[in-house]
Formats: sequence, C-alpha cells, structure tokens
Amino acid sequence: MPWCLTISRKHHTWTSCPCHPVSLCFVLVCSHGHCGRHPVSGKVRSLPILPAVPRACLIWINKSQKPFYFPTPTPAGSNKIEPSLRSLQKFVPTDYASYTQEHYVFAGTEIVIQESIESYGAVVWPGATALCQYLEEHTEELNLQDAKILEIGAGPGLVSTVASILGAQVTATDLPDVLGNLQYNLLKNTLKRAAHLPEVKELVWGASLEQHFPRSTFYYDYVLASDVVYHHYFLDKLLATMVYLCHPGTVLLWANKFRFSTDYEFLDKFKQVFDTTLLAEFPESSVKIFKGILKWD
Repeated sequence: MPWCLTISRKHHTWTSCPCHPVSLCFVLVCSHGHCGRHPVSGKVRSLPILPAVPRACLIWINKSQKPFYFPTPTPAGSNKIEPSLRSLQKFVPTDYASYTQEHYVFAGTEIVIQESIESYGAVVWPGATALCQYLEEHTEELNLQDAKILEIGAGPGLVSTVASILGAQVTATDLPDVLGNLQYNLLKNTLKRAAHLPEVKELVWGASLEQHFPRSTFYYDYVLASDVVYHHYFLDKLLATMVYLCHPGTVLLWANKFRFSTDYEFLDKFKQVFDTTLLAEFPESSVKIFKGILKWD
C-alpha cells in the first residue's frame, strides 16, 4: 500500500495530490515524488503530539498512523518584506491568498522557502530537491566555487539558493509574476550566507533573448533547470532558450519528474541538440537528472 496522507484544515482550499487516490487539501511534494516526508531536506518534520499546537495542520500517514505537523498558511496581507531586505528587493511578491514557510536542509544550512500553491512558480517541485541533492553531493566535482550559473524557471528559488550557498555566482530567472517571491526567498536565505548575492532577472522563454542576454556579454559555466518540462505549450521555446544560453564549455544540468509522454518527446528533441548523459535517477519519484553539452557541428 502506498504512503497516503489525510489532512484536515478548515477555511483553506488546497489542490488534490496527483500521486495518491485519496482526498487531500494540500500537496506535500518531496524529492521522491510522493506525499510525505523527505529524509534529507526535512520537508515535513516529525514532532511529538502536543496538547495544543496553534495554527497547525495534523497529518496522518496511513501506513503507520504516525502524526506530522505541517506549517500553517500565512494569511493574506502578512507577506511583508523584512526591513533588512527592503532596500535590496526590486520586485514585490505577488499577494497570494496564503503562503507557507517550508523548511529544507542542504549544504548544512536550514533554508526557509516561502511557497504558495496558487502558482506553479511558487512551489518547490520534486526535480528541484533532487537537483539540490545532486549539487550538494558533487560540489567539488562540479567546481561550483565562483562558477557562473543561470537557472531557468527558478520558481521560489530553492535550487538557486543552494547553488549560491555552495559558492556559485547565480542568476535566477523566471516570469515576471514569479520574480518577487523568488527574490524575497533568495535574499532571505543568502544574505550574509553566500559569497555572491544572487541576481534575479526576467526571462520569458524564446522572447527577446539577445536583448536581455546578449551572447557577447553573458557566459555561464552552468545552466540549471528543474521540472520545467510538463504539459504546457512552450516546450519548443524552452528548448530554443536552452540552446541559446549555452556556449562552448557550458554544462546544462536538467532535472525533471517524468509524468507525460510529451516529457519523453521533449527528451528526444533534447538529445538531438545536446550530447546527453543520465547523471542520476530516482525511481520512487520518476525524477531523472541529465547533463547536456550543446553539439557544435
């Protein structure tokens, strides 16, 4: 029997979990692709049963009936930029109805990411935690210290945060409505922790690339992408953007949970333009991590 959760909380409406046939009111995504706990990142923490846990969701895992407590959504209007970050915050986070503060541990550092299920771009997906784990375990091999990195579709910023803490010079990119929360999370987690404060830039796949990222000026040692391939209509533009951002010597690291036949179709197209190596695979979550080196014929 798969691990299943039953969560009860009034006055909040959440989406259903896509990987289990049970009714849920919040999606708990771990690097294994299932709802539940993640032993490395500490996505959901086990706590003793307390007589009163204010504003917390009680989570039961059917297999063992062991309780977990999950952070309560932050009410709308309380998403205030902290004074210490205000002068650095160029983009304002979208005022979603609720946010949650999610805790992860990578590179020996506790990372708190503000997420909201009201936007795909405000949630940490399985490919992101898998890629963070890979970066953490291969930091010296990848020579991340002072490496120039651009992340495509950075979302709430976990991967860019981890890469920054590991010493890289990071540019985190995404769509305009995502940038406020992305920058908030990056500043909150890297200020006075990372040697290089990450930069946040707008990047619409396939649009005005030469204008915003001129090839004569911008060079990256690594281009990172996680869970950017799913059922949407911009896959050709995504691939064109990946190709554009890669120079001779650039390594593209792409982590993805494979859900649909279109994901594999994209992989076939990816292999046509990139020399492709499978670096890691997580069967429990259907996440694969690939290294791509652009073919220069």
